[in-house]
This record gives sequence, structure tokens and C-alpha cells, in this order.
Amino acid sequence: MLDHSAIRARLTAVRDRIAAAADRAGRDPASIRLVAVSKTVPSDHIRAAADAGQRDFGENRVQEALRKMDEMSDLPIAWHLVGHLQSNKAKRAGRFDVIHSLDGAALLHAVDAAAASSDRRIDLLVQVDLAGEPTKHGAREDELLPIFDAARSAQASRVVGLMLLPPPVEDPEAARPFFRALREVRRRLIDGGVDESMLRELSMGMSHDFEVAIEEGATMVRVGTAIFGVRPQLGV
Repeated sequence: MLDHSAIRARLTAVRDRIAAAADRAGRDPASIRLVAVSKTVPSDHIRAAADAGQRDFGENRVQEALRKMDEMSDLPIAWHLVGHLQSNKAKRAGRFDVIHSLDGAALLHAVDAAAASSDRRIDLLVQVDLAGEPTKHGAREDELLPIFDAARSAQASRVVGLMLLPPPVEDPEAARPFFRALREVRRRLIDGGVDESMLRELSMGMSHDFEVAIEEGATMVRVGTAIFGVRPQLGV
């Protein structure tokens, strides 16, 4: 189990790597948002990261995230849902600040209603399936336009970009074609009439490949293990 000084050191190292990758791509490091994926991570570790200046935290499970929100309601942090959101849990997702896993118009309407009932504004990213893996979620490219059409009538939420989970690969370079492909999907959507304000974010890249993702245009990277170490299994 990492101590708090180790978490701070790891955060610094990740931020340095983000800055270096941005520099290689000729980008401003400030344009890249680090989401510290804290699923199964104890609350005191999240507090240590927050004390070190981390503001965005990502959770995979709604129930676990809601518990942590209650425990850390005193902290000025933003909560991201980075895991799959089942439609029957959409009502409970109204407390998130950002949801990365939107994959259909019906889910968008459910989340929008939940946000409205909580008197909140939620940013949404559409998860795109570029690999056709049966175990992964996300919308295929030919399913995207109806989602963006539905987003135009949203009242308490707004679609701000795309998210990608590429197939698991050991070599980060093997993920590069998928990151590049998501950027091309965004370009085609804009060419097809989708407003650029709905496509300003690209959430892609995790602990093993976030530097490649930044080189290919990521504006959000979701990093867990590189910050918190191997995740403990808490049975939640």
C-alpha cells in the first residue's frame, strides 16, 4: 500500500510525463486534463492526491462513487464516471460532474433527467467503439449522429466530446492507430454538421499509453495505476 508521500511523488511524475508528451506534440500541457482513476482506492489516498492539487477523479461504479462523494463532500473535487453506465442506474448518476460512457440517445435522456432533478449540470462524452470487441461498450461510428441529435434538446447536460477504450495491448504504440482514428471520427462528425462545441474533448489514454494518446490529441487522460499503484480489491 502506498503512503501519502508516494502518491504525491507519483502524481508529480505523471504530470511531468504529460508535460513532456505535450511538448513533443507542440501542445500546451494545460490543455490536458488529468483524471485520477480512483476505483477501489481508499478515501484517504484520494485525499492525499487532492492535497497534492489533483481535482479530477474517475470512478467505475456508481455505488462506490456515491459513497466516496459523501465521505469527501468537503473537498473541491470533480467526479467523473469512467465506467459503463447501465440505464437502470442513470437516475443515480446525477451527482457526477462528467460521464465518459454515454453510448445511446435513450441513456442521454435518462442522464439529462437525472441532472435536472438534482439541479446540476453534467458534461457527457460519447464512448465510441472502434474495435468491435464484444466485451466492450460504446457506440459504433454509424450510431453517433442520433446521439448528437438528441443532445441538442438536452436541458441539464451537454455533450462535450468523445471517449475511447482501445483493445488492451502491451505496446503503447499499438494503441496509436485507435487514438488517431478517434480524432478522425471527430473530424468527420464536424464535417457532417455536428457543432464543434460538442466535440472539443477527446478522453483517451490510460496509465500504460497516455503519452501516446496525448501525442494524438487527447484532452483528457484517465490514469489510475501510475498514481495509486496496483488497485486493492475492496469487494465494492
